Amino acid sequence: FEWVEPSCFGVIRTYRSGPLLSMRVRVDLLPLPDGGTRLQYDVAVTARNALGWTAIPIQIGWLSFRDFTRVFRAYDKSTHDHTTDASTAGGLVTRIPSTPVKFARGGRRRLQAAQNALLTEGIDADLVPRLTDVVATCDDLSAHQLRPYELADIWGIPRRQVLEACLVATRCGLLEFEWHLLCPLCRGAKARTPSLGGVEPVVHCDTCNIDFEVNFERSVELTFHPDPAIRAIVRGEYCIAGPRVTPHVVAQQLLAPGDNRTIQLNLEPGSYRVRLLNERGVRILRAAAGGPDDIALPMRAVGWPEGELDVSLTPKLHLLNKLGAEQLVIVERQTLSDQAATGADVIGLQKFRDLFAAEALRPGERISVGNLAVLFTDLYGSTQIYSNIGDATAFGVVMSHFDVLRDAVNQEDGAVIKTMGDSVMAVFRHPVQALRAVLAAQEQLAGDKGELSGLRLKAGIHWGPCISVTLNGSLDYFGTTVNVAARLQGLSEGDDVVVSDAICNDPEVVDFLEDLPAHLQIDHLETELRGFDGTSFAIARLASKQKRCTA
Repeated sequence: FEWVEPSCFGVIRTYRSGPLLSMRVRVDLLPLPDGGTRLQYDVAVTARNALGWTAIPIQIGWLSFRDFTRVFRAYDKSTHDHTTDASTAGGLVTRIPSTPVKFARGGRRRLQAAQNALLTEGIDADLVPRLTDVVATCDDLSAHQLRPYELADIWGIPRRQVLEACLVATRCGLLEFEWHLLCPLCRGAKARTPSLGGVEPVVHCDTCNIDFEVNFERSVELTFHPDPAIRAIVRGEYCIAGPRVTPHVVAQQLLAPGDNRTIQLNLEPGSYRVRLLNERGVRILRAAAGGPDDIALPMRAVGWPEGELDVSLTPKLHLLNKLGAEQLVIVERQTLSDQAATGADVIGLQKFRDLFAAEALRPGERISVGNLAVLFTDLYGSTQIYSNIGDATAFGVVMSHFDVLRDAVNQEDGAVIKTMGDSVMAVFRHPVQALRAVLAAQEQLAGDKGELSGLRLKAGIHWGPCISVTLNGSLDYFGTTVNVAARLQGLSEGDDVVVSDAICNDPEVVDFLEDLPAHLQIDHLETELRGFDGTSFAIARLASKQKRCTA
């Protein structure tokens, strides 16, 4: 497969037997001055025998030419007669005539029941018909891998709202979900599993011939498809290695030994890497406005030079294969598509933990989830509360304080991982979310005039890498980041938040602290933490300028 996004695509097929030796197909999309596009479709065929030489003019020159012309004209007519409607099928379906959707027996009634159930669950009334329309009209190729963030971007709806709606839809019988384990090189799904229990820590990619460690932040994506009781999807890959399967690859070229080729790229600002399929090493490109337009990239036995190479947003790459074998050159974005609902995003979402409490890794498995902000809280003087008002009443107060924390955590897209006595552990994807959540909870408790009056909340937050495990049948987190956050909470005195230097140095937190509310002050200090003897930690304490007296 060869292509340069978005202007050309080609396939080279080599046959082991039959009347043909090889066939090369290339499509070029050329912009026209009036705004249209000229599509040029070229086919070059080499015959193996007399049968091939006889059949080529008939099949390629007449039959294929006739059929391809009819298809291309249908596309052209469609673009003139219709506009893709983003309110139907998620903008994933064009108006090209296609095979009608086949519902399962009773599927239409189940679709209506699922729609009613979603409305009953409180899903937005404008979002529900969009989801059901995707299931009812989307083609099989798109429907077998629905991505909630992609749908959200098309519809102009917050991503979290669409992701949560899709999770609820699995409970209402509209959708099912599936975890995809993605190769870090080709980004293809090399394993699929309907539950976290099927996630393997190491997966093999046949295409790239590598074993890779599974990471919730970079190599696990949650996708959805219609419930088979409504509509059975015919599964199948669009192709084995084309642009649709590897959307992060902006260009891919096959060069014979000694080949010299120039390609024009259209890049977005950011980091890219150039690599060869069967050779070690990469060449990093940094695309930005004003960068060099002409870049020479010779492929030699010594490998790629070290360091980054600045390029413009529309560079010409001059590729030269100085190696003794055919090479497949790949130019790809370094970052994972931000339209992927990663495992780290999903398992750190409160709605997922509430709906799918039984979803857990196999006992003993440990999977990295990348960097998280970990929050620990505790009630100051809780023992005294039980003594003053009695066990039953105090227990109710503690449960009510959990509700306050859950609401604050959920408001900031975090998740309560567990409660321990009157303590809470929660995680967030961004440090500022953890800080805003706990300050909001403390403010609500401080202003309460009812049963929560007088409660003082201790809190500690740290940011860093975490590991996900299954403990007591539920997803949990552990590692140094968790331990430090717990120790920071132990330094809190109530009505304050103790945070690590990693939290304070986060750019969003820096901006937040510049506009710190007038009643709060921040003090910086260094200390040692229990269990980390000999290590000095830079920390900060956010507290009210006038602490309330203990009730």
